[in-house]
Amino acid sequence: MQKKLLMLIVALLSGSAAFPQIHKMEKNDSSLTDRTYNLNPVVVTGSGHHQRLKSTATPVHVLSAQEIREQGITNFGDALTRMLPQVSMAPNSMGTFLRLNGLGNKYILILINGQKLSGDISNNVDLSRINMSRIKRIEILDGAASSLYGSDAIGGVINIITDQPTQQLVSVTSDTRVSGKGQLTESVNLDIYKNGFGSYTSFTHDRADSYQNNNLEYIKGSDTETQQTIAPLFTGYRSNIIGQKFTYSPNQHLALNAGLDYSYKITDRPDTRADITGGTDYEMRYKGFRWNLGSIYKFTSKNSLQANFTVDRFRYGKEYDVETKTYAIGDYVQSKKQRTMEGELKTILGLMEGSTTILGADWRKDWLEATSGNINQHAWTLAAYAQHEQRFLQILTATLGLRYTNHETFGSQLTPKVVLMAAPGDFRFRATYSAGFRAPGLDEIYYRYFSVNRGKAQIIFGNRDLRAERSHYLSLNAEYRNNVVAISLTGFLNRINNMVVRQDIDVDEVSLARLRQEFPEMTDDQAAKLERYSLYQNSDRGDVKGFQLNVSTNLFQGFNLSANYVYTYARTKSGTDWTIMERSIRNAATIIADWHHSWGNYALNVNLNGKLQSKTYYTSYENAPGFGLWNLNTIHTFNTVKWAVIEPSIGIENLFDRLDRRIDSSNRRYALYTPGRMLVIGLKVRFKQ
Repeated sequence: MQKKLLMLIVALLSGSAAFPQIHKMEKNDSSLTDRTYNLNPVVVTGSGHHQRLKSTATPVHVLSAQEIREQGITNFGDALTRMLPQVSMAPNSMGTFLRLNGLGNKYILILINGQKLSGDISNNVDLSRINMSRIKRIEILDGAASSLYGSDAIGGVINIITDQPTQQLVSVTSDTRVSGKGQLTESVNLDIYKNGFGSYTSFTHDRADSYQNNNLEYIKGSDTETQQTIAPLFTGYRSNIIGQKFTYSPNQHLALNAGLDYSYKITDRPDTRADITGGTDYEMRYKGFRWNLGSIYKFTSKNSLQANFTVDRFRYGKEYDVETKTYAIGDYVQSKKQRTMEGELKTILGLMEGSTTILGADWRKDWLEATSGNINQHAWTLAAYAQHEQRFLQILTATLGLRYTNHETFGSQLTPKVVLMAAPGDFRFRATYSAGFRAPGLDEIYYRYFSVNRGKAQIIFGNRDLRAERSHYLSLNAEYRNNVVAISLTGFLNRINNMVVRQDIDVDEVSLARLRQEFPEMTDDQAAKLERYSLYQNSDRGDVKGFQLNVSTNLFQGFNLSANYVYTYARTKSGTDWTIMERSIRNAATIIADWHHSWGNYALNVNLNGKLQSKTYYTSYENAPGFGLWNLNTIHTFNTVKWAVIEPSIGIENLFDRLDRRIDSSNRRYALYTPGRMLVIGLKVRFKQ
């Protein structure tokens, strides 16, 4: 019965595809005209200045707001994982563990309009702070990019470019998406633009229920005996984001902007119960507040001066919803508070014909307060950088960049970058070398962490003797791109020295006595169960290599097909032993087919997308099996009145109902977190003047 219902829904959703093309819309009806994908968009992340993707010497992946919308995506994590095979994510109550080409969160720099987004929770990033309703495009740069972006950009850069409309006088947009397991996203935007002044207000509410795919777990110490549990595979949550941005352009030379964002999130986990395992006494609560000021002055079209200042605060802790011996219901205990202040001054100059020169200086200060261990530490970073891009003989482009960084704790670092590109006709051949470095985080240096999870003590120590991580990234790229097809093949190698890892150390009688003295709050029962503690250390080396193949084509008017494949071999070496990198994936691919057509005041968009992935490696646990996920989404656009556009959508996630139903245990790890096939319904309404 379920399969018949699915076939009927698919037939209804895609039945219009059999209709012949009737006519093209009028040129002035931009909301409904037959769309052709832009295979040569404007990008900024790779080179540090705006240029067409075809012209940039550094390869960049671009996810446009249109592509994200057509897939029915309202979640930042889904946008990356569905559209980029080199990205994987593991959601949990502490945030999201993100990986790009085999490397985890701390090696990936996430920017909003070029400014760093702060806020990690035990090496998990809080992606719920990102307002999807304001995204214009997402630009992803693979590999080390420290010459422009400094520390943390060893594995790559994800730059979120936001949208501020400058055409309509007043616009109000409401976008709602509902699906199974209590998933609801509602966003409302109010945009006002007049006489060079812009005001952009947004509110987003997002929520989801916790869920399981199997309510059994193995009893500790047994591989055969099971018991029931209420521990969720996916942790539910409720979150709100409020954003306000102002822009002012008094003339064609000067542009000013100021903005702030407030985010709030709390988990929604099952409470502790005496009759069953898996509940928790508290929820995790997160708050973020970010504000920034910026300006740009254009002397000419090729010469400008930019200044930005950003303050980002993030904190999280435990809010109790079960009474314990120590805490009452409603008590809040702060775990960690982070604060970042960053100022940047940058000039972009066209000094010679066919050249672009970037000069900049950057100051940043990070603070960390952690309740466990009474940590209150800070570190400043001061950097200067220069990059020159020069075109020769019409088809050759060379880019040279260098960044000098002085870190309060780890001293001076030099990170160069060299890029060569040959561009005969529609072909592009690129060779890139870039160095990267990463200063260990304040938690990795100073942590003295003690916590209890389900009756078991967890202890983590920082290490003041850590060394900065350094990397060398090489890539070769060949590309063919015109208005109909884009084909790109990239081979890459990323080698990292002095990788900081959390080393597990077995507890013996001597170390247990020392730990009990260090943490007197540890009970006898907790001490008896303590098997190991963790210490941050420098590993010998990391090695990530592989290749990417990307193909996108506008086969005919209104139809686009794209396929992306990545092979990644990631490993680490400690002493003389090489091991596969934790959570790495050897093979992954994404396939997207999109068709758009219009009839009069009605337009239909049908999008079919799939993510194929081989097994996920876990060095100390059972590997998670591979999977293939397919999703279908349709958008129906009605433009029957001049002052409003109505876009209902309907789709199916996980068409073939793929699930990971393995029984949970202390050594079980997952890669697939979907609850199964779900119907997704959305409604977007845009009122305009």
